[in-house]
Amino acid sequence: MMNRISRKSLRHDQRGVALFLSLVMLLILTFLGVSSVQNTSLQERMSRNSFDSNLAFHAAESALHDGEDYIEDNINSLTTIEAAGANDAGLYFDVAWNVTPNWRAVDWSASTGSRAADTDVTGVALQPKYLVEHVKTVVSDQDRLNLDNIGQGTGTGRTQIFRVTAYGTGGTDSAHVLLQSTYGKKF
Repeated sequence: MMNRISRKSLRHDQRGVALFLSLVMLLILTFLGVSSVQNTSLQERMSRNSFDSNLAFHAAESALHDGEDYIEDNINSLTTIEAAGANDAGLYFDVAWNVTPNWRAVDWSASTGSRAADTDVTGVALQPKYLVEHVKTVVSDQDRLNLDNIGQGTGTGRTQIFRVTAYGTGGTDSAHVLLQSTYGKKF
């Protein structure tokens, strides 16, 4: 009879241990679930930010190409850009290297100081813009890449050097990209 009593008390103690182990396992599974949700949320934010910055980059790149096309199609002499001067048209002449660059002083969200890009980009907070700065004139005494001077005589080339600065935003106003290129054109 003694054995029966001790077996019953032993079973009662085992049920408590099983409940405790079940609660511990449930707690571990809850931590794993919460951690998984936080990780997924973080990855979603990173993906959204990456998309936003890529959209801003592509918007700025399209404005950069528009600026280079503007130089090629519309600037045939320096008087075109001299007449504009440092103005609201986004054209700047004889940029000094030792002063604050024009692209730093421009309020890109305003309509002055830059040019609106011809290409409309969908899904951006602000349409891309660019500005064109005449940097200098390079007079070459010989064409070092054209060793036989095929197509031109020595010393006849004057190349006008322009700097194009383009600005683009992503889907939100918090993603900004600024790109620059140097463009040379012979008149």
